[in-house]
Amino acid sequence: MTETHEHRLKRMKMRSMRRGIKEMDLILERYADDNLAQMDAPTLDLYDALLHENDQDLYQWVTGQVAAPEKFSALIHDISQAISGSK
Repeated sequence: MTETHEHRLKRMKMRSMRRGIKEMDLILERYADDNLAQMDAPTLDLYDALLHENDQDLYQWVTGQVAAPEKFSALIHDISQAISGSK
């Protein structure tokens, strides 16, 4: 059975807000609220892949402590801009 677009967005929203560390809950929940509905299919695929990454790695990428892998760099930059309020 194929996942509907609506169900996918709900699943990704829930996964964004139920991470492993509170900081990533807050960061990704806000980002998902503001951006998921407007994302095209390839960007949703990338964000979905990002949600499978380790929270400690994600936090270091988003805060600029460690460079994000190339495939996530643009998305991480967008998330970082969103949390800094300069989007």
